[in-house]
Amino acid sequence: MDRTISIAGDSNIGVFTRVIGGLAVVPPVAPAEFQEALVELLDVEIIPTTIQGSEIVGSLLAGNRRGFVVSGLAHDREIALLEEYGQVYLLEHTMNAAGNVIMANDSFAAVHPDMPREMAGEVGEFLGVRVIPLTLGGSKTVGMAGVATNKGVLVHPRSSRAEIQVLEQAAGVPIGTGSVNRGVGLVGTGLLVNGHGYATGLETTGFELGRVEDVFGFLE
Repeated sequence: MDRTISIAGDSNIGVFTRVIGGLAVVPPVAPAEFQEALVELLDVEIIPTTIQGSEIVGSLLAGNRRGFVVSGLAHDREIALLEEYGQVYLLEHTMNAAGNVIMANDSFAAVHPDMPREMAGEVGEFLGVRVIPLTLGGSKTVGMAGVATNKGVLVHPRSSRAEIQVLEQAAGVPIGTGSVNRGVGLVGTGLLVNGHGYATGLETTGFELGRVEDVFGFLE
């Protein structure tokens, strides 16, 4: 099956969807074919919901196997739905777009460098991981400038050696640079990946797909 997909014609699949392990949180308006593709490519269970009434779920939600970190503006019914699948931590701060400001796997979380220290500490405690403030390619929105699983981390192609070295010390998995959708460095906007498989935005090139497969260990 083709691993390049779109959500109603939009290649920014990571803005609208968040994959955490075997779960894919998608907006309720996501077309059936998009949801079916995620199930086939990533072997996930679909959770349809908005976050704070918005369809940009990928920008407003982060997490790992310990639970979900979500905007403090999330509605009660949205929180209740997520709690059926795991614990929920609310970002009660103006910096509440969790998916934009947090990149996490089961061993570390990179956070927006301006995130208050107390908040970063609470996020780390909730997720059970070490927290590092970080930019990638000079971008503070690390949740979109990189994508992490327990097998690898793909980051903005302009990430500096210093940024990558900080990440290497915390991550303990292979790290590589790459892009999606014909040169978009904010790889989180167009990549969904877990330990089973991956999907990228429709405009992603063969070379870009190769980088994803290499970094996350999908090359045979």
